[in-house]
Amino acid sequence: MADNNHGHGEHKSFYEEGGKGIMSWVYTLDHKRIGLMYLVSVLLMFALGGLMALLVRFELLSPGKTIMTAQQYNVVFTLHGAIMVFLFIIPAVPAALGNFVLPLLLGTKDVAFPRLNIFSYYIYVTGAIIAVGAIVGGGVDTGWTFYTPYSSGTSGSVVLMVFGAFVLGFSSILTGLNFIATTHKLRAPGMTWSRMPLFCWGIYATSLIQVLATPVLAITLLMLIIERVWGVGIFDPAKGGDAVLFQHFFWFYSHPAVYIMILPGMAIISEIIPTFSKKAIFGYKAIGMSSVAIAIIGFLVWGHHMFVSGQSQFASMVFSFLTFLVAIPSGIKVFNWTATMYKGSITLETPMLYALSFLFLFTIGGLTGLFLGALSVNVHLTDTYFVVAHFHYVMMGGTVIAFYGGVHYWWPKMTGRMYNEKLARLACALVFIGFNVTFLTQFVLGSKGMPRRYYDYLPQFQTLHQVSTVGSWILGLGFLIMVSYLLASLKVGALAPANPWGGLTLEWQTSSPPPLHNFEKQPNTKIGPYDYGVPIPPKKPGTLEGAVHGTSS
Repeated sequence: MADNNHGHGEHKSFYEEGGKGIMSWVYTLDHKRIGLMYLVSVLLMFALGGLMALLVRFELLSPGKTIMTAQQYNVVFTLHGAIMVFLFIIPAVPAALGNFVLPLLLGTKDVAFPRLNIFSYYIYVTGAIIAVGAIVGGGVDTGWTFYTPYSSGTSGSVVLMVFGAFVLGFSSILTGLNFIATTHKLRAPGMTWSRMPLFCWGIYATSLIQVLATPVLAITLLMLIIERVWGVGIFDPAKGGDAVLFQHFFWFYSHPAVYIMILPGMAIISEIIPTFSKKAIFGYKAIGMSSVAIAIIGFLVWGHHMFVSGQSQFASMVFSFLTFLVAIPSGIKVFNWTATMYKGSITLETPMLYALSFLFLFTIGGLTGLFLGALSVNVHLTDTYFVVAHFHYVMMGGTVIAFYGGVHYWWPKMTGRMYNEKLARLACALVFIGFNVTFLTQFVLGSKGMPRRYYDYLPQFQTLHQVSTVGSWILGLGFLIMVSYLLASLKVGALAPANPWGGLTLEWQTSSPPPLHNFEKQPNTKIGPYDYGVPIPPKKPGTLEGAVHGTSS
């Protein structure tokens, strides 16, 4: 198939067929354009949230005041957490990459409800403006969890911030509904459930959680607004409420939300590893079913966030057991990915480097989660930097690393351009090193008793805090380099072939970038990537080498 890059080749790309000018994007119903708008939006949110993280780490360079007051620190800390969780990690893979790639993988021309798709994007933008504006303008200092009774009575624009998160929930629900309907009804002829790419399984399981869990958060936030505005005693003990009830409601959503974040990342890894190992995935059904198992069990483990909240000892025992149980399907995935690479013809292009980084970092995050799931250990480690490190190893070492692996994997398909491979590998190395320097030290800090969320600390923790802060600078440098070569590739990158990596899934059967309706003719689904052996090598290795390492041709 001829290359198709913004007018180069036989066919027009969706950039040209969909019209030109800003209004063609504002009113678009094309899932690919909507996915790209989501991608730009979540990357902007990542940049803002990352800047807040750097400010937090810089403040902790030394005890006492470094660059901001305690109140300013709490606001910046809240801004970092809320942006990264609600505005970046939750929508990043499903809304951005999922929107672009899911219909291509299913062999269809769009999602089930295109108008609902663009509507959900504008809901996301509205919620983002409300939430960020509330924190910046009103000085919200509650942390991203909005724990009562503090959030019930503190000053600041808590109502506006909580309303912003409430609005964002609708975007999440509508996107999930759209993807469920698309997966059920629009698969190409011949693509049965047992032949569907694993990315689709991951997005499907994620969508189920979004639809079922997000309304619980919406109701909880609405009750918090009612308590603040009308003084109804729901969560505030001073008004006859129960602060622990808020924690139950919040974590009933927020622990499934952890899997809203991590399942799509796992789905990306399940596509990258077989392609760059030149092998069929090991244990296809086990990986697919483990995604569904994680989605189901994820609803039952919220109480492990509350082992020291005064809940029943028997309840804590049950939640501890379920915490260990949910580790089993995650372990199945890690084992199967490793088995896929065994005796494979592995090539270490940038997406595969991110996949290997994911395997290392997520495994650490998962294993440290087991420590926190053990009741006796949890009492010592809860609310310390050990929890911060564990959370970031799962969320950033897992979801964010997988997300950027997916961005590099599908970048040629999205843009029709190849990025500079040498710079990409350098950026990946800096991100991996910077991440470990930042957060491995926080495991030590936590085990020594350093509480999380504190503005000040004792002098004996200073050295480890300084190491962690230097690691954040290395991490930030890696992301800066990434932004530079990805943007540069849009102008000077070599034209991408239709299938630069030799993948077998359907998106590689169309041009790069795809035409408006994705495929010139019905794609071949008679032979799928999990029916038989080995992903094919690229058709023109010489051309690919030039595309990866060279400049525009």
